[in-house]
Amino acid sequence: MQDRHEVVVVTGAGAGLGRAVAREFALHGASVGLISRNQRRLEAAKSEVEALGGKAVIVSADMAHADQVEHAAGYIEQQLGPITIWVNGAMTTVFSPFHEMSPEEFKRVNDVTYMGYVHGTMAALKRMRPRNQGTIVQIGSALAYRPIPLQTAYCGAKHAIKGMTEGLRCELMHEGSNVHVTLVEMPALNTPQFDWCKSHLPRRARPVAPVYQPEVGARAVYWAAHQRRRQVYVGVSSLLTIWGNKLAPALMDRFMARTAVSGQQTSETEDPDRPDNLWQPVRGDRGARGRFGRESKSRSEQFWLTTHRNQVGLIAGSLLLAGMAWCATRHTQRPRHLVTDQRRS
Repeated sequence: MQDRHEVVVVTGAGAGLGRAVAREFALHGASVGLISRNQRRLEAAKSEVEALGGKAVIVSADMAHADQVEHAAGYIEQQLGPITIWVNGAMTTVFSPFHEMSPEEFKRVNDVTYMGYVHGTMAALKRMRPRNQGTIVQIGSALAYRPIPLQTAYCGAKHAIKGMTEGLRCELMHEGSNVHVTLVEMPALNTPQFDWCKSHLPRRARPVAPVYQPEVGARAVYWAAHQRRRQVYVGVSSLLTIWGNKLAPALMDRFMARTAVSGQQTSETEDPDRPDNLWQPVRGDRGARGRFGRESKSRSEQFWLTTHRNQVGLIAGSLLLAGMAWCATRHTQRPRHLVTDQRRS
């Protein structure tokens, strides 16, 4: 199905999941507004979108600055028309023990990852509420529910995004608005962030296994943008992490303390002088994927079940009824000698 009349904004569109999300919407013929800091990567993303059949407009902006985000939204609408879907995905992090981070680093992570979502959501609502239509997709994380060591700033920002979004949803429901807000909770993804986010770790950072390709997350974002779900989980690891923390948070604390520090580092030594993207974008275009392709999953069975739950429920119900019928038939068709023996006794 072609969505030629959709105008979609993707923040953090220059690389990683945002780049994959832009391509996914382009596959369906959408017009896409691409927002990121790095002009070269935006131009590369624009070329990909157009090669896949979509139309693209690029705007270089830092999501930490509300005025830049508002300008970007206005420019995209001038070029493409009314925004129908806004996807918040821009992020940064610092891989570090809490005590080794500076206040400025911690604040910067929140300015981009949390306040960037706030600024994007405000810009989207400014346009969607008067029209009484539109969808805002917040790219969330299982780490909003189950924080891990070495990413306290990022986990805090994702937790804040969850709180802001759920409060906003209630406000929209109260006023009877048709604007829909949804959270898509992501697992670990194979993106370039582990090579360019700032790190104070002795060894190179890595995603906590299991790892999925960013295209898995992109398909989930596209699907969520066209549903009325309040929340979508991606990957069985997200499901188990979130529910595990709900049922046994103290146990999860101990488990993460034992496994998550080593689980976020490879055996390779980190270069303390490598460029990072905390304050300025790193040069070069690295696309959507990172260096963990060999171990990354290209599909999620859990998400397939989510998107086909009606069919799965129908099949399960049919099997249950068939099983009950079979049991009833076995009960009524007992062998004659058993019936005779029972009568004699």
